[in-house]
Amino acid sequence: MQNSDKNTVLLKHRKLPGWLSSLCRGKDHDPTEYETITWLFLRLLGCIYLAAFISFGIQAPGLIGTDGILPLIQHQEFLYLIPGLQVQLKIPNIFWLSGSDVFLQMVCLTGAIFSILIIINVLLRTSLVILYLLYLSLFEAGQIFMAYQWDLLLLEAGFLAIFLPTQSIVIIWLYRWLVFRFMLLGGLVKILSHDPSWGNLTALTYYFETQPLPTPLAWYAHHLPDWMLLTGTATTLIVELMIPFFILLPRRFRMFAAGCFIILQSLIMLTGNHNFLNLLTISLCLFLFDDSAIKKILPTFFRRIPSTTISNAVQPKWLKVGLAGLAIVILTISSSQLWRLCKGSDLPVAASLAKVFEPMRIVNAYGLYSIITTSRHEIVIEGSNDQNTWVEYAFKYKPGNLKSKPVWTILHQPRLDWQMWFAALSDRDHNPWFGNLLYRILQGNKAVNDLFESNPFPDTPPGYIRAVIYDYHFSRSKLKDDRGQWWTRNRKRVYQPITYLSHNNQIE
Repeated sequence: MQNSDKNTVLLKHRKLPGWLSSLCRGKDHDPTEYETITWLFLRLLGCIYLAAFISFGIQAPGLIGTDGILPLIQHQEFLYLIPGLQVQLKIPNIFWLSGSDVFLQMVCLTGAIFSILIIINVLLRTSLVILYLLYLSLFEAGQIFMAYQWDLLLLEAGFLAIFLPTQSIVIIWLYRWLVFRFMLLGGLVKILSHDPSWGNLTALTYYFETQPLPTPLAWYAHHLPDWMLLTGTATTLIVELMIPFFILLPRRFRMFAAGCFIILQSLIMLTGNHNFLNLLTISLCLFLFDDSAIKKILPTFFRRIPSTTISNAVQPKWLKVGLAGLAIVILTISSSQLWRLCKGSDLPVAASLAKVFEPMRIVNAYGLYSIITTSRHEIVIEGSNDQNTWVEYAFKYKPGNLKSKPVWTILHQPRLDWQMWFAALSDRDHNPWFGNLLYRILQGNKAVNDLFESNPFPDTPPGYIRAVIYDYHFSRSKLKDDRGQWWTRNRKRVYQPITYLSHNNQIE
C-alpha cells in the first residue's frame, strides 16, 4: 500500500511539468516556425508602404513642393547652415541630390513601385532596403507634416524587416520587443503625465469628440453611457500597462496579449483616423504568434505558402554576430528611453549610442494621447474681397460644416488637416508655418488650394484672409436627426487677424 502511494505521488510529480507545459505552450508540440508569419507580415508591410507613399505623394506639392507651405528646397538650404559635421551625414536624405518637384514625385512613385514588389514577392531584400531609405528621406523632407509616431513606427518596423529573410529568431524577438515598448510606452506616458482625465478614468468621455479626425462611429461612442466610457478607459490602461508583460512569457500568454492588442487597435480604428498606425500595430502582433497557431485561423490558401520568403541556408557566423550586435544596440537604446521616461535622466553610454543612431530612426520613443484635450478648438480660415462678406475654406476631412459627416480615412492621412488640429492647441506665434499657408492662399496657389475640399475663390484669390477659433461639440441626437447636424459650434476668438498681400507681394 505504501509502494502504491509512492508511485501515485511520483506519477503526479511527472505530470506536473507536462501540465505546466500545456498551460504555457498549449497542446501543439510542433517545431516553432515563423515562415507563414513572416510571409503575412511582409505582404501587409508592403500594403502599408504603398498607402504611405501614395498618400504623401498626392499631398506633397502643396505641403513641401516648390510653391508649397514649407518648400523642401528652402528647408535643404537651411540645413546647410547647421554647424559641425557634414549635414548629409547628420540627416541622411536622398533629396540632397535634388529637391525639385519632379524628383519629389519620383521618390513617391518609386516607393509605390517597390512596395508592390514586396507584395508580389519580387526582389524582396532589395525592395526592403530601398523602401526604408526612401521613407527615411521623406520623413526628413516632410518636416512637421511627417513628424508623427506612425511614421517613426513604420521606419523602425521597416528597418527590422530588412533582416527578416535571415530566418533569425533574434529578429522575431526584436519585433516582440517593439510591440512591448510601443504598447507599454502608450500606457506609461498617460500615467506619468498626471493628466486628471486618465487618473479619474474620464478620458474617453472627451476623447471621441476631441481627437483629431473622428469617424462616424465616434459620434455614437461619445454618447455611450458614462459607466461604459469609464470602463473603457480603465480597460485601455490595463491593456497598455499590464498586458505587454505577457509578451515576455511563454507562448499562450503571448497569444493572449496579441488578442488584447488586436481588439484594442481595431476599436481605435473604428472610431478614429490614425493613418496606418492601427493596421501596422496589428501587423506587428503577428510576431506574438507562430505558424502552428496562425494556420489554424487562416484560410486553406495561407496554409500552403511556399518557402520563398526566407532563406533556409545555415546562417554564417558573421551574420549571427551582426544580428547580435544589432540586438544589443536596439535593446540598449530602447531601455535607456524607458529609463529616461520613468527616472527623468539618461544612461550615459546609452545616450551616446542613441545619438549616433538617431539619424537612422531605428529606435524611437512612443506614447500617444498622454494628455486628453477636454474641448475641441477648430481653426476656421475665411476669405473676403470686401472685409464684409467672409467665406470659409472647407477642409476635406476635419470638422467645419456642421452638417459634414465624419468619414474614414484609414491608410490615408490628410496631413494639413491633422496639423490644423495641433495648431489650434496653441497660438499663432507657435505655428510659423500657418503664415505660409495663408500666404499661399492669398497668392491663389493651386497646389495648396488642392489640399482643401474646394476653393471658394476659383477665379481670383481673396483680397483678405483671417482665421477664427471655434469651439466644436458633437451634436445631440435630436439635432442630428432633425437638421442633419453632426456638430455644434461657438465662436471663441480671432486666431489670425485680417491679412492681405501688400504691393510688393509681402503678407501684411
